[in-house]
Amino acid sequence: MATKRKTKGAYMISAVAEMYEIHPQTLRLYEREGLLKPSRTEGNTRLYTDEDLERLEFILNLARDLGVNIAGIAIILQMRGRMEEMNRQMQSFVEYVRSEMLSRFQAAAPGSTAAIVPLRKPTVVRAPVAAKTVSVKRP
Repeated sequence: MATKRKTKGAYMISAVAEMYEIHPQTLRLYEREGLLKPSRTEGNTRLYTDEDLERLEFILNLARDLGVNIAGIAIILQMRGRMEEMNRQMQSFVEYVRSEMLSRFQAAAPGSTAAIVPLRKPTVVRAPVAAKTVSVKRP
């Protein structure tokens, strides 16, 4: 779904409902079901940030275009959150391995034979020389 907002900031429920052509009660339902979590002012007015609107666009895409119900949307959002967390953990692990390898390579003295996998000096094995070649004829 194309982004319908033009500026950055916080939006009140009426503005968001108008931008996305949905009823304000739908936004309240999404909040009640835990799909959206808009911030609140001191007067308890809902304010939707750009991140909230991105999430709303994803929710509306699932509901309108794919026909997913609210329970399905909740499961998809939960799985999406888990995948994002797993991705962050993987990135952190890759960065740790990269920095660990770099520090180990730098710790090794220049010209030394230190390596992650120790290498042995290669040995050459020569095959015995055959005394004579025998040919066999087959019928």
